[in-house]
Amino acid sequence: MSSLLPDTAPDFSQPIAVLKHCHGRIRKQLATLEKLLAHLPEHGADEQARQAASAVLRYFDKAAHLHHDDEEQDLIPMLRAVAQGDDAATLQALAPTILQDHKDMDAMWQDLHEQLTAIAEGAGTALNPATVARFVASYTAHMEREESTMAPMAVRLFSAEQMARLGQSMQLRRGLVDASAPVSPKLGQAVADLRKDYGQATLDEADVLADPIEQFTAWFEQALKAEVNEPNAMTLATVAANGRPSSRIVLVKQFDPRGFTWYTNYDSKKAQDLSDNSYAALLFFWSELERQVRIEGRVERTAPEESDRYFRSRPLKSRLSAIASAQSAPIASRAQLEANYEAVAQAAGEDPARPDNWGGFRLVPERIEFWQGRRSRFHDRIVYQRQEDGSWTRQRLQP
Repeated sequence: MSSLLPDTAPDFSQPIAVLKHCHGRIRKQLATLEKLLAHLPEHGADEQARQAASAVLRYFDKAAHLHHDDEEQDLIPMLRAVAQGDDAATLQALAPTILQDHKDMDAMWQDLHEQLTAIAEGAGTALNPATVARFVASYTAHMEREESTMAPMAVRLFSAEQMARLGQSMQLRRGLVDASAPVSPKLGQAVADLRKDYGQATLDEADVLADPIEQFTAWFEQALKAEVNEPNAMTLATVAANGRPSSRIVLVKQFDPRGFTWYTNYDSKKAQDLSDNSYAALLFFWSELERQVRIEGRVERTAPEESDRYFRSRPLKSRLSAIASAQSAPIASRAQLEANYEAVAQAAGEDPARPDNWGGFRLVPERIEFWQGRRSRFHDRIVYQRQEDGSWTRQRLQP
């Protein structure tokens, strides 16, 4: 029903060929799955069926996930870094579909995994024909999409150094090379040579809105429509009393004419920094749209009732985590952290109150800059400055 002999794979010096070879192995496992479906009604979970189920399990439990990670963590980001013009447009349209395919196929695999495990153990003979058909059809269409677009695009666009970097990442993921080994000079140079020539859109003074919050809202809505990965993620930069800056990613939970709001522990490092220095900066970077927004201003705490409303809107487990964690403070182990959570969960009930040391911060903007990537690093930059009377001025900055 299936061959137990390993296929001869291309070398990782040819990473795109390795990815295509993985597709060949996936097709063989899908064929085995279909044969198993036809075999079971007549023969049950005999030795041949158990071996076939085990082979499919081995592949999709591990190798398929490594293949997905190759694409999600390396191939697609590398293509985004070099694709231009029609290639960039094709990739922007295709990448969300590829990523969603992975999620959908993983969900289908969970159902098949239980059935195949029972067959491999000789404890069951049930294999859902509809799930098998959907799984096979989804994987087949998915591979055809990749082979007709992403693979030839990579072969066309990647330099020898980029191919080497992709191959090395794939080997690291499989434990085939030492992760602590120094990067070769050629690979190090490849990092320096990485660049993307932007060209999706323009930003002109005549096109932007008079109010920067309205302009941000328009861009944020476009980021949502473009299915940007976590469009609400922003870098928050603060400065401690000793003058040392630090930054981290937080999620904006509200923005309006008052400013940009996020929530956190008031005993955390960022909260201590803001206690020492109430000025901070935010950065939104939406690579899929070749845009970033820089925001600077003074930070204030939200009103307690506003923090209460948001806290009550959070999922129960998120509220319990906020209570259980003394954010940024050292702890002996993960086990101790889990124990703290369990103790809080038992004591807090179904509607825990917001702790006094948790709440919102709002950055009241004084300067907002909109950046649109353009070709040859000749980017568009429009900056808004708040005036003493609360109005805004805007002007173009040189790239």
